[in-house]
Amino acid sequence: MTTALQPPLPSHPLLRLRLAPRGGMPRLIDGAWWPSSYDLPTELPRLLAGVPRAWGHITSVTVNGATWSAVPGRMLVSNQVVRLHRSLTASAAHTIVLLAPGRGRWDLTVVPPNTTEEAAEPLMAAAADGAAGETREAVKKPRC
Repeated sequence: MTTALQPPLPSHPLLRLRLAPRGGMPRLIDGAWWPSSYDLPTELPRLLAGVPRAWGHITSVTVNGATWSAVPGRMLVSNQVVRLHRSLTASAAHTIVLLAPGRGRWDLTVVPPNTTEEAAEPLMAAAADGAAGETREAVKKPRC
């Protein structure tokens, strides 16, 4: 009997993040993030580890409180305190806002975790291309 060796599974899921190219014009949406779950204490450290270093240290994050499970007031991420805020506005239902003092604010469309790859890919591409209005509308009704 021959046994085929299986490649080891990654120790953590890949970060599914697509950012818009840097430019001089401000954007409504700076990219898209497709988390694996709505568990913020698990997902946020992965996201923050993957954002560009040029963004600086993210000290504040705002998420939709009705969407994400367990949003503590703050958490320790890479030995840095990150303050977490909950928003209940309809315009922020599928958005996460990252703030870095003196560096800026970045708004990312959140693609729901249960979205199929086929449906998520165009949403992420649209957010990275700057089609923010279209992306927000499409995220409201993902094909799962």
